[in-house]
Amino acid sequence: MIKSVCGYCGVGCGLEFDKEKLLGDVTYPINEGKVCSKGVSELISIQTPTRLLRPHIRNDINNEYKITDWQKAIETIANRLKQTPSDKIGFYLSGQLLTEDYYIANKLCKGFLGTNNVDTNSRTCMASAVVAYKKAFGADYVPVRMDDINHSDLLILVGANTAEAHVVFHNKIKRAKKNGLKIVVIDPRFTDTAKAADLHLPIKPGGDIDFFNLLAKRIIDEDLVNHEFVKNHVNNFDLLKNKLKRVPVTKMLKRTGFSKEQFEEFWQLFKDSPNIITAWTMGLNQSVQGVDKNLSLINIHLLTGKIFKRGNGPFSLTGQPNAMGGREVGGLSTMLAVHLGFDKESIQKVSRFWNTNKIDNKPGLTATQMLEADLDVLIICHTDPVYHLPNRNKTEELLKKIPMVVEINAYENSETAPFSHIRLPAAPWGEKEGTQTNLDRTITKQEKLTRTSIDCKPDWEIFQLLAQELGYKFAFNYENPQQIFEEFQEMTKLSDHMNIHKTSYEQIKEKPYIWGEDIYEKGEFLTENKKANLFFVENKLFSEKTSKEYPFILLTGRTRDQWHSGTKTNLPKTLLKYKELNFCEINPVNALELGILDGDEIKISSKRGEIFSKALITPDIKEDTIFVPVSNRDINYLTNDLLDSESFEPDYNHSAVKIEKV
Repeated sequence: MIKSVCGYCGVGCGLEFDKEKLLGDVTYPINEGKVCSKGVSELISIQTPTRLLRPHIRNDINNEYKITDWQKAIETIANRLKQTPSDKIGFYLSGQLLTEDYYIANKLCKGFLGTNNVDTNSRTCMASAVVAYKKAFGADYVPVRMDDINHSDLLILVGANTAEAHVVFHNKIKRAKKNGLKIVVIDPRFTDTAKAADLHLPIKPGGDIDFFNLLAKRIIDEDLVNHEFVKNHVNNFDLLKNKLKRVPVTKMLKRTGFSKEQFEEFWQLFKDSPNIITAWTMGLNQSVQGVDKNLSLINIHLLTGKIFKRGNGPFSLTGQPNAMGGREVGGLSTMLAVHLGFDKESIQKVSRFWNTNKIDNKPGLTATQMLEADLDVLIICHTDPVYHLPNRNKTEELLKKIPMVVEINAYENSETAPFSHIRLPAAPWGEKEGTQTNLDRTITKQEKLTRTSIDCKPDWEIFQLLAQELGYKFAFNYENPQQIFEEFQEMTKLSDHMNIHKTSYEQIKEKPYIWGEDIYEKGEFLTENKKANLFFVENKLFSEKTSKEYPFILLTGRTRDQWHSGTKTNLPKTLLKYKELNFCEINPVNALELGILDGDEIKISSKRGEIFSKALITPDIKEDTIFVPVSNRDINYLTNDLLDSESFEPDYNHSAVKIEKV
């Protein structure tokens, strides 16, 4: 029996591999033997006929791929990199990578190629939360753990559909409810999560800042402020208080879409709850004001002191299995490594540690900026930007202009494959080992369950081969993931708060390690004066507006049994799916106006493109709003490419569209 951890969502469930089947690990503290349909069927994603098993190469994307060998492929990439200015190189990574893979890629790109253009698909999902945590707390630190729900009185889920995106955690929430936890779900849709709530608030898309500002004002007006906590631990209280005095309450309430009665019902629940957790995902993050939405939510905890106490705090729910691990090593282009930035002191520390003098002193291009930067080489690893970046028609045209696109992937059926020049077969989950960090700072060990397929390699080894071919053999001479992890651990000593060096690779095999608990116990923030920052933010209404021609707002999100594009889950042998891959939720009032019946084929169009779907008529979605799941691979032909000005995260959930019956 081999114990490992799931490679799907950010929950990070423990698994046991018994001969040819997977079981939930009953001894693992996070899931205690429970596992979702994706996790229990994950072995099938190794055995699928859609696996990429050999290196492929071509000179032009209009030509057919030819099978090649690793030596030629690596030499070809290295030769092109040697001829390319550092600012014309980009690495596009993924939360599917293990920490060791991430570390090697980040070290190679930032430390030795001399470019900070290394970013991850976390840019499209968690970047707004990262920036907000840094602004409010001084560092990218999540001050809540999943077990906290068992010590809480009220859980407020905002733009988070845990029943479908974080299934095992949602089941923990339902068990906590039986023991007295109250649940509020704030979402334009009456989701499966909302069905388990004590109160559902059907917010208008884009109304989140108004809601949290109204709540903050009410906390101040009724003197629910924890004055002692604010005095000792918080900056900018008077500024926020004065700003909130002048907010237009009636207009803001109207923008939320709530009645006075609905807000009062929520307020009573909030006021009567000693311990409160707020949790959110893409409903806040994926916005042109994603950072501001996060800050408006965090304000609530800082005003009330409901943070750094069990059962309290702002809890961003990471979607990818190792998005947090990527953030820790420095996988985002806006940070250097181990939560260090590009200030002179940090660059000196990292330069000495890596024994290099090539680190650039400015942030690199984000994933949402790379394609517009006229790159010469783009290396994409375990992600699918053609599928997941917004405004797909534009994305495709930009990608065609890049002279060399390298795709490192375990599967051959990505949407990016037609635009790549070289494809390298990587080992997927189950064929490699290493560590990952789940959504609440828990570092877990992923084990190799079966042999690595034919000509595939783990990602760290691919990046190491490339580094050695470029002449950096001494700096990249690892024999296994453990050596990489131990170097990363040593590097965390450069940070003033990442205590990952206190565990070991061997210990994590036996028991997961939770980093940052000492920060929680001290109750000190990570700013210079050890106090958190309040921010007054206001709804600037920057998102795309509806019009007579495009009268609907498009919402996007996951469904329970599918993983993004379905590369790993939409397979013949997997469990029966309870929802289709492609559907469009429409309110009955709108459907009647348009003459659309349930099951009708429809065309959805925006200013940027069009897709086809099937109507699902349901009162579970607000009028003038539609929902299409991200398992529809064409979804981003519709979405706009507006970005948050600080996090550079796309505004996926506010695109104006129209619907026509086919």
